[in-house]
Amino acid sequence: MNPQNLLDTAETYFQKFVAPQAEIIDSNSQALATAIAGLEARSLLALRVPQHWGGIDIDAASFDRYQESIARYSGALWFLQAQHHSATSMLAASDNEILKNKYLPAISRGELRLGIGFSHLRRSGNPAVTATPAKDGFLLSGKVPWVTGFGLLHKFIVAATLPDDRAVFGLVPLANFAGECGTITCGEPMPLIAVSSTNTVTATFNNYLLHESQIISLKPAGWIAQNDRKNVLKSIPATLGCIGAGLDAIEAVAREKNSPAISAASKKLEQKFDRLKNSFYKPQNLSFAEELALRTEAIDLAMRCGQAAVTVAAGAANSTMHPAGRIYREAIVYAVTGQTKDVMAATLDRILNS
Repeated sequence: MNPQNLLDTAETYFQKFVAPQAEIIDSNSQALATAIAGLEARSLLALRVPQHWGGIDIDAASFDRYQESIARYSGALWFLQAQHHSATSMLAASDNEILKNKYLPAISRGELRLGIGFSHLRRSGNPAVTATPAKDGFLLSGKVPWVTGFGLLHKFIVAATLPDDRAVFGLVPLANFAGECGTITCGEPMPLIAVSSTNTVTATFNNYLLHESQIISLKPAGWIAQNDRKNVLKSIPATLGCIGAGLDAIEAVAREKNSPAISAASKKLEQKFDRLKNSFYKPQNLSFAEELALRTEAIDLAMRCGQAAVTVAAGAANSTMHPAGRIYREAIVYAVTGQTKDVMAATLDRILNS
């Protein structure tokens, strides 16, 4: 399937099946499970799997368009599949050929979904999860504070800090586990203000043996900071999708109320959206400061469009089944996704000076 046909297939699925259920998908894990199964049935969870492992391996530009499209219809579905695609990309880049041979074809067949649990590497102070060298692997102990997809994904990539400050990444069950090789204890799903249906939990490891056969990679100390710096723009496609969703909600109210004022506001926001999209999608070689500026512009416009959607919906936006409130909450998610100190500072600067 060529990229455009794939994007058309995805768009049809989102419009026909996801959009009518978006508010339910946001709060109901079973509805989200049904929605992601629909992606799986259309091979849309194998987009980052190389073709020789049975996947699609879509090009980067088309993948960005896909991320924008899915986020326009459901932030919860975007968030869950984003974890899976991030994990799939890491697995595909691994030097562990045995692991790839076992799991990448399973992903392509729709038999395996993966998550990630390594954002804690960004935290300063004592490591949240430690890895102690042992026979045949590493013993993991500590708490992963954030793992998305309990009951929806099957395994996740965990990161743990070695005594020399390197990080080991390995594949482990996203489930409660107790055996001779230690334990994994998952907490209850967290009550989140947005995308709560994604079942985000903590995962506590107690002397769990990460066998060498399950190791994906070893990264040098400070790897995540360097990786974050390279990925400042990574969340922009989804943020664009959120902006589009806000505009959809505003335009729907404008038609319903036949309001020239709402239509005029919608047109001005649409113009800002078009300029932002052109800035992101055109070929570019931006400095780090320019990337931060583009990221914060997207965050700012998503929040403004979400607020505008709530404003024009009036009291109806207070209903949990109204799209405006969901979209506004999702804008918060995109504002902090992959957030670093640099992104936070740039976002605050725009809030204070725009």
